[in-house]
Amino acid sequence: MAKLSIKVIVAGRTYPLMVDETEKENVESAAEDINRRIKHLQDNYAVKDVQDLLAMAALQIAAKPATGNTSNPKIDLSAQTNALRELLEELNK
Repeated sequence: MAKLSIKVIVAGRTYPLMVDETEKENVESAAEDINRRIKHLQDNYAVKDVQDLLAMAALQIAAKPATGNTSNPKIDLSAQTNALRELLEELNK
């Protein structure tokens, strides 16, 4: 499987990633989902710290049942989890 170099923006930061061709759409959808959740949290709660917002978004995604309702049924939960893991690792550097 061919690897692609992509860049995703999450919480205003750009992250370069290497993904399989088949994962590209899922990773980009996951980044969009995270950004939507962060925006929703910012608009509805008095949380301003980006790491707190990312953690809260990660909890929402992880707590959602794998077969439950999603805003985009194409989003693969494992791709979201991998994208979140990579983002959190990058934040902790």
